[in-house]
Amino acid sequence: MWKINKQDKTPLYQQITSQIIQAIQQGQLMPGDKLPPERQLSQLYGVNRSTVVRALEELVSLGWITRKQGSGTRVAQGRWGSRQLLMNQWRALLSSPFLKEDPYVSELKKKQTQIGTIDLYTGDLPEELIPDFEFPAITWEQVLYEEKKIHPTGYLPLKKHLLNHLAEEFHLPITGQDLLITSGSTQGIFLLIQVLLDTGSYMATEDPSFLFALPLFASLGIHLVGIKQDEEGIDCHELEQAIQTKKIKLLYLNPNHQNPTGKTMSLARRKAIVALCEKYHLPIIEDDVFSELGFDETLPSLKSLAPDQVIYVGSLSKLFGSTIKIGWLLAPQTLITSLASAKKRMESDTDLFPQLLATAALTSSDYKQKQIHLLHELRHRSQNFETLMQPFASDWTYIPIQGGLYYWLTWQHQALTRKDWQLFLEENLLTAPAFLFSNDTMSVRINYTRLSDAQLSIFQTSLLRITEKIRKDAVYE
Repeated sequence: MWKINKQDKTPLYQQITSQIIQAIQQGQLMPGDKLPPERQLSQLYGVNRSTVVRALEELVSLGWITRKQGSGTRVAQGRWGSRQLLMNQWRALLSSPFLKEDPYVSELKKKQTQIGTIDLYTGDLPEELIPDFEFPAITWEQVLYEEKKIHPTGYLPLKKHLLNHLAEEFHLPITGQDLLITSGSTQGIFLLIQVLLDTGSYMATEDPSFLFALPLFASLGIHLVGIKQDEEGIDCHELEQAIQTKKIKLLYLNPNHQNPTGKTMSLARRKAIVALCEKYHLPIIEDDVFSELGFDETLPSLKSLAPDQVIYVGSLSKLFGSTIKIGWLLAPQTLITSLASAKKRMESDTDLFPQLLATAALTSSDYKQKQIHLLHELRHRSQNFETLMQPFASDWTYIPIQGGLYYWLTWQHQALTRKDWQLFLEENLLTAPAFLFSNDTMSVRINYTRLSDAQLSIFQTSLLRITEKIRKDAVYE
């Protein structure tokens, strides 16, 4: 390391930049690690100090390092998935469309298979809560018959049921709209991005947002712009500034039980956001995958407030588990026709069998009863979690949730680093720290639904040990 090839025609500063990015991706430099001072780096590389400065400035602009007077140059701690590559690195990326996984997540996944860990990281319901439906026996002849009902936009019986369900349960407009079945909501989101955005385009979302945890954005060359949130949702003033200065082409929002914060956007903020986007003709992707997991009646969706301005994304994966990869896009008919054509060109067909299973479950006579039972259990687990957190009120805060899968705990004392979050792994508590979703390092996402009654005391004891260890280094004002 710290060596470059001066015979190479590539500019020296680009060689330095590429080498440091590679060192971070390979784990030689870890998030939070301090780089040598500029003068020392220029000596190590045998180049002018100005060359080193230019390389470091490039790394800052790409999101790989941070520079702060008095604390030096460090490997960035947050937003691993949204870091950008140099143009001369795209060729190497073609053989592997995803950037290297965040090292914290890699370590966490190794622990997922170990006995004794409590997995509050995974974004699914635990198996014991997933509704159990009986699926009718089906012959191969019946499969061939049902296959004739496949349309470019999806399996027609499933489409019909979903459209009726969305209209009746969530009051979504379906006149002039159409539905495209996808293999989960994530496929739908990426399909929209690939069709609606060009390389180098800017897309806005909440900060924090689970989109920042997806490395594919960097490989697509899409710039994610994080807009801060307050207690009501995404900040309108900051969003408008970003629209004006960065020429935002698309806005992604998760208004109900937002991932990762669990927040639900207020009705007043929803109306303000819609008005702002109509003013600037900015399309909105409304990700509503947690809609079936709300404790109370949901607020009007962005889609219902502006049918032609909003593309509505839904999914069954949060309700039935990730095994049934079924999602959908609800949008104006002309857009769905174009998206269906693009989906076919990309050879991203949605398999028939998951659509058959989804149809059987949704049309089951006891579907509503099973969903009510699930929501009762989720409310019970949510209340248990809030009771459990009461003794930690001076150290950890959270906003009460109205449904969904997540609580967002925030540390109240000294600034934390990635290394502090290793304590959770050491205690075999698998969680999702804020740096996976933003540049913040003070909060953590907890999937409370995966915390059974039997695990409550274990979790509480482990969190107490972690809290005490972190408090030892706290500096109180």
